[in-house]
Amino acid sequence: MRLDKYLSQATGLSRKDIKRLLHKDLASVNGVVTRDASLKISDDDNVVFQDSDVAAPRPRYFMMNKPYGYVCSSDDPTNATVMGLLIDEPRPNDLHLAGRLDLDTTGLLLITDDGQWSHKLTSPKHKQGKRYLLETADPIPESAVEQFAQGVQLLNEKHLTKPAELEILGVDEAFLTLTEGRYHQVKRMFAAIGNKVIKLHRDRISHIVLDESLAPGEYRELTEEEIHISK
Repeated sequence: MRLDKYLSQATGLSRKDIKRLLHKDLASVNGVVTRDASLKISDDDNVVFQDSDVAAPRPRYFMMNKPYGYVCSSDDPTNATVMGLLIDEPRPNDLHLAGRLDLDTTGLLLITDDGQWSHKLTSPKHKQGKRYLLETADPIPESAVEQFAQGVQLLNEKHLTKPAELEILGVDEAFLTLTEGRYHQVKRMFAAIGNKVIKLHRDRISHIVLDESLAPGEYRELTEEEIHISK
């Protein structure tokens, strides 16, 4: 990693500011003062900046309880964005969502700057389950359990959905667990069997369960156990 990027990630300063400070001889690598912003830094290098040792920047992992009416984007001219809720975090532009939710869907969002980690969670080939609590306009027939397990034909799609687990909780309430993420998939699956989803909330991705203590719009760092992906 370049020295300017290394210091920017470690301190929260912009790379422009880092370069300006480098020219004031405020950084050294392995005891040697340097102004070279492009200098490659490895995990074994000892980096000192403004008279303080600088630890290697670590990836960041957060869970958020997405509020209703927020869009999963960093910029939107009409709606408030979930990324706008991270204004207290350094380098918010380095963060991305590991799986999005619709404007009217609430619940678990995972946010990180670790691209490989988010790929393991979101790629269908890794088969990480995503569980949704939903409410429908009409009663959910018992036959839907087998239909979803076999896969259903979505409008304008060539292939059936992958097997999904439907657990009926009440007349019009259920959990649905998916291992893929097609556009508006939960709503379209129920539309395919003649029903309509009127409320949708994601509470789980893989082994990571939404922390019930988080109010809508709140977030926290993931624990080491939550970060670990077994597959």
